Amino acid sequence: MRVELTKFRVKEGKGRRVDAWIEYMHENMDDVLMNLEGEKMYVESIFREKFNNVEYLYWYSVQEEQENGTDEVTNQKIDEKHLEFFDECIDKTFRPEDMSAACVMIPSRIRSAMESR
Repeated sequence: MRVELTKFRVKEGKGRRVDAWIEYMHENMDDVLMNLEGEKMYVESIFREKFNNVEYLYWYSVQEEQENGTDEVTNQKIDEKHLEFFDECIDKTFRPEDMSAACVMIPSRIRSAMESR
């Protein structure tokens, strides 16, 4: 099981586009969740932070350990839209920060339920 948290900086002036991006995901949640299944993603959450007038997005995920290239995309439109928003809104001059998981606390019954799908 892989647990990740990555910090991305939002391009200046793109806060409203991020709002639209988040709204798009809410409106298409059934398709988003189907894609997560194909990616063997158990949990994915996006957090927002504004610090010193700079906005950041944090991606938190818990997913199955897997070899490269084993993701199955079930809705190409959702992935294309996600990449479109990502390219438009994420500042590529800021190197994404991967946080280290110092302690992962998932009770065994929950971990078993995740892994048994």
